[in-house]
Amino acid sequence: MDRELYMRAGAWLEAHREELAADIMRLVRIPSVSDPASGTAPFGEGCRRVMDEMLQIGREHGFVAENYGYYVGSIGTGEKNWDNMIGFWNHLDVVPAGNGWRYEPFQPVRKGNFLIGRGAQDNKGPAVGMLYVMQCLRELAVPLKHELCLFVGCDEERGMEDLEWYAARYPCPAMSMIADSGFPVCYGEKGILEGGLVSEREWSDAVISCFGGSAGNIIPDQAHAVFRENAELYEEILRRIDEKNAGGTLFAERTAEGIRVSAKGTAKHSAFPEGSRNAIWELASFLKELSALPEGDRSLFETLAFFSQEYYGANAGIRYEDGISGRTTCAATVLSMENRRPVLHLNIRYAITANAERMTEAIRRSAAGRAMRWRQERDSAPNYFPKEHPAVSILTELYNEITGERTESFVMGGGTYARKLPNAFAYGVGGLRETGEEERAKAELFGPGRGGAHEPDEGLNLRQLLEALRIYAVSIAALNDCPL
Repeated sequence: MDRELYMRAGAWLEAHREELAADIMRLVRIPSVSDPASGTAPFGEGCRRVMDEMLQIGREHGFVAENYGYYVGSIGTGEKNWDNMIGFWNHLDVVPAGNGWRYEPFQPVRKGNFLIGRGAQDNKGPAVGMLYVMQCLRELAVPLKHELCLFVGCDEERGMEDLEWYAARYPCPAMSMIADSGFPVCYGEKGILEGGLVSEREWSDAVISCFGGSAGNIIPDQAHAVFRENAELYEEILRRIDEKNAGGTLFAERTAEGIRVSAKGTAKHSAFPEGSRNAIWELASFLKELSALPEGDRSLFETLAFFSQEYYGANAGIRYEDGISGRTTCAATVLSMENRRPVLHLNIRYAITANAERMTEAIRRSAAGRAMRWRQERDSAPNYFPKEHPAVSILTELYNEITGERTESFVMGGGTYARKLPNAFAYGVGGLRETGEEERAKAELFGPGRGGAHEPDEGLNLRQLLEALRIYAVSIAALNDCPL
C-alpha cells in the first residue's frame, strides 16, 4: 500500500466533505424512479433530471460530460482511450420510496454522520463519491497508467435496459469496476429471474381488490385487501386479529370502499431477504383462514401464502445451492390484479451453476399444481469475473492491509452493472465496519428494517463513504501495473 497516498487522499477527501455531501443531496432531491411508461423517454422525467444534474456536477468539477440519450452518461476526458480505460459505473435511478418513512424520502437531511434520503446509499452517494476520487487523484497529481472515466445509468433497479442499449451502440472500457456492493472484490453475481404467477381463477365478488409491495426487488412491507361490506366477515376479522395478538402487523377498518384489511412487514432488498417479514405472506396466511369468505377465495389466499411463505425456492420447486454462490433465493415481492385474477411477482436470485431452463420448467410445474401459470419477464444471466485475474488479488489484499481484516473476494445475490459489461466486477463501497458510536447512533436513528438500501429512511454513513473513497484512490494507483 502507498501509505503516503493513503494519508494525502484522506486529507483531501476530508477537506471536501461538505462539498461532497451537498452534491449528493442535489441528486437525492430528485425522485428518479425509472418509469419507461411515463411518456418521457427513455425512463421518465425524474431520470432525465437526475442525469442532467449529475453531468452538470461533473462539469463543475472540471471534467468533460457526455449524455448518451439519457440512457447512460459519462464524466471523464474528451478523447477516450477505450483500450486502456478503467470505467467506474454507478446508477442514478432509485427504487420507489415505499412506506414507513420518518423523514421525507426526497428531502435529504443530515443526522450526525448520516445523510438520509432515498438513493443516498444506493447509489447516488457512491456515484458522486467516484467523481471525487477522480478529482482527488487529479489534484494530487498521482501518476496513473490507465485512463479513468465515470459512467452513470438510469435503469439499474428496473432491469438494466440502460446498459443493454449503451453496450449495443458504444464502446465499453477495457475493465470496469462497479461501486455498488461491499468490499472487497465481488467477482460473481447470481442470475436474476423475474416473472409473475398468474392465477387461472378469479376472485369472487366478495373481493374488491388485493395488492401488496411496491417494487420487484424489495421484500414488501405492506399489503392489503378490500372486501365488500359483510358484518359477519368484519366481526370474524376483528376477532381473529385479537386472537393472534397481531395488532402490530394486521389492521382492519371499515371504509367507504369496503372492509380493508392491511398487513405490515419488514422491507429489505430481495437479494438479501434474511430477517425480513413478507407483508404479502402476513396478509394471505391470515385471510386464508377466514370461514366467512367464499371457499374459492380462501383457496386463492392459501396459494398466495404458499408461494410467499419462504425465501429459498422450496415451494416453487427450485431449491438449489452451490459452493460458488450459495443458495438460490426466491421472494414474492409484488401482488397485483389483472382481470379479477391475482398475480404474484417472484424475484429469484439463482446460483451461478443453476440451469435457468430447468428452473423455469420447475416453476411452471409448481404453478400448474396450484392453478397458476408462470409468465416470465426477464432472465439476467449470472456474472463471473475470473477469480484468478490479478486485479482480484491486488484489490482484496490491499483492502485487508488497510482495514486489518482477513476478508476474501466473494459472490453475491445482488445484481449490479457488472452483469451487463465485459471484464467487470464490483468493488465496494459498502461493508466497512462502523464505530461503536455509529452503531449506537444508527440504532437510535433507524432501528430494525430501516436505514438500509431499499428500506425506509435509507441512510448513508458519510464517514464510511470517505474512508471507502480513500481506499478506492489507493486501489486505482495499485492497479497501475495490472493488465486490463
